[in-house]
Order: sequence, then structure tokens, then C-alpha cells
Amino acid sequence: MRCAFTSPLSRAAETARLAGLAAAPDADLMEWDYGEYEGMTTTQVRELQPEWSLWRDGCPGGEDAVGVGARADRVVARILKEIERGEGDVVVFAHGHVLRVFAARWCELDASVGSRLRLDTASISVLGREHEIRVIYRWNDA
Repeated sequence: MRCAFTSPLSRAAETARLAGLAAAPDADLMEWDYGEYEGMTTTQVRELQPEWSLWRDGCPGGEDAVGVGARADRVVARILKEIERGEGDVVVFAHGHVLRVFAARWCELDASVGSRLRLDTASISVLGREHEIRVIYRWNDA
């Protein structure tokens, strides 16, 4: 194992600890900032905004997919530097929406493609490279 990164939020950091890894906190792995919609379900938000989509519209006072994508791009850049420095894997512990964006950006796709990548709690995904192309090897494995 080369290194591990975690969201500084307690659930991700605790998961890293339980996995036996000393993961470095990375604020760019924080979950999507839901702003005024924090704590609300999609159903509750749609009572206010019937056509709302997190992936298209983002959250007032919070983030949109482009902003989360910019954070994911910084994480991808750090991981690529780690990979260039030597052999070994990099492990990331974070949250559902940000990880979906991270996978899309790893594959050099628009952040909104994360809307198409269902991700369950406590699942494992493996990203990597096939030759020079960044790919998803395994996704949402429970």
C-alpha cells in the first residue's frame, strides 16, 4: 500500500481506521456541500423545486457538480503524483456523491456522469489504468 487518503469527516476516517490504514485527511474528499438542502431528502427538496436534480442544479448556498468536480480533480492530481513516485496502491475513503464525481473525473468525464454511477454504502470500487487510459476496474462491489 503506497498511501491512503480520507475525508476528514468522522465516518470516512473511522472506516479507514477500521481497515487498519493510517489515512491522511484531505478536505477535498468532503461530501458534496448541500448548502440550504443539508439534511433534506430529495423528496423534501422537490416539494420546493419539483424539477430539481442535484447533478444538474446543485444546491443553493452549497456546491454544484462543477465545484465538486474541481475538488475531485485535485485529489486525482495528488494520486497521480503518488503513483508516479513508485509502486503501490492508493486507497481513498470518502462519501457517496463525492466518490461518484471522483470516479467520473478519474475517467476524465464530466462530473455529472457521476449521476450514472450508483454507489452503495460500504462498497468497494477499484479505479486504475489500462495502458495510459484511466478506467474503472470494479464498481460498487459489496
